Amino acid sequence: MRLAGKVAIVTGAASGFGRGIAQAYVREGARVVVADIDGDKALATVRELGDAALAVKADVTRREDVEAMVGIAADVLGGLDILVNNAGWTHRNQSLLTVTEEEFDRIYAVNVKSIYLTTLAAVPEMEKRGGGVIINTASTAGLRPRPGLTWYNGSKGAAITLTKSMAAELAPKRIRVNAINPVIGETGMLEMFMGVPDTPENRARFVSTIPLGRMSRPEDIANAAVFLAEPASEFITGVAIEVDGGRCV
Repeated sequence: MRLAGKVAIVTGAASGFGRGIAQAYVREGARVVVADIDGDKALATVRELGDAALAVKADVTRREDVEAMVGIAADVLGGLDILVNNAGWTHRNQSLLTVTEEEFDRIYAVNVKSIYLTTLAAVPEMEKRGGGVIINTASTAGLRPRPGLTWYNGSKGAAITLTKSMAAELAPKRIRVNAINPVIGETGMLEMFMGVPDTPENRARFVSTIPLGRMSRPEDIANAAVFLAEPASEFITGVAIEVDGGRCV
């Protein structure tokens, strides 16, 4: 098992990419805090994963929720080795002029501020373990932005830059920081990203831009998240790995 003995927190873990990461981590021997703003869905995920998982209802934009989440990992599971900042939000694909201020604020709170809050809470716990791993779910949108998702694109560009700067600053503490850049994926937010109904015809338009011929799936992102957390990647930090079927080529 590649993550045996490790304790991980995965945010946004009740669905989509986060759920896939939590499943893969448990399968590889980690104990996992399944954190999500939807507590009922988090509990349902944990019932499926079994005794190695623990559900926590948490809004990652709120300091008190984040501190409680990290505290539960430390107090109940014994520490913290891996943090996956996966929780994310977007506005519907539309003109940059029609996104509301409330939508903008929510996107940056979930996609950017959460990284700040979780870092403040998690780093001291990782130091107690002699190091750790932070993985941020960013996006190909942060590298190759396209019209219709401008404000979301910017938030993911920030996540990529934060990843690199955090990696440089936290390296002396033996904390590695990397990001994963998925291409558009088969998740619950698919229609938000497309801005049109999820029909075979509309999917085909987006898939046509991906050389390997399909959207990303939770297991694709989970495989990358396992590699970036395991000892085999111990000399990798500050990278934003594109899991995109060639979209960014």
